[in-house]
Amino acid sequence: MGSFDYLFKVLVVGDSAVGKTSLLNRYVHDVFGKEYKMTMGVDFALKVVQWSDTELVRLQLWDIAGQERFTSMTRLYYKQASACIVMFDLTCADSFRNCQMWKNDLDSKATLPNGDLVPCILLANKCDLSPWVVTKEQIDKFSKENNFIGWTEISVKENKNINESMRVLIERMMETRESGHSSIQPQGEYININDISVPGSGCC
Repeated sequence: MGSFDYLFKVLVVGDSAVGKTSLLNRYVHDVFGKEYKMTMGVDFALKVVQWSDTELVRLQLWDIAGQERFTSMTRLYYKQASACIVMFDLTCADSFRNCQMWKNDLDSKATLPNGDLVPCILLANKCDLSPWVVTKEQIDKFSKENNFIGWTEISVKENKNINESMRVLIERMMETRESGHSSIQPQGEYININDISVPGSGCC
């Protein structure tokens, strides 16, 4: 049996300071630092995942700056995206409200080759902090109304639900690649991470 090597472009969008750069550093390098320089324009990271005995997945992760002055450049950044992560900070109400703007911006500027919306997961970061300024019910409603494949809470600082949520996104991209389209419509429902196994964290 031959081996297969897949390359996917994954966008990471959301307001400044919600943890996008921290997410990439945690997922790719398994490190966390409290101080990061503000992303200017776009930054990149590469993650290689041994998906199965015969399948290697390469993720080209694009960390898109959250400042409003960079949104005019997003059409260029979004080009040929396979999937997207929209992030917000559970302790910052504005960052949750602005997820609507980020999702609308993505949907208006990027689609898959077959015309479908780019699969998008909603990640609620800083779940280790309190109080949360939005309820699970509010997030659930927003996720369903805006065609996300689902949402879950994460903590980049505590490395909670990072690999598991990324596995959900990779599964959707693999399914879309194999079939030419996604047979599963975006449900937007809460993703129960406890139901997801991540053998060996899938890291090279």
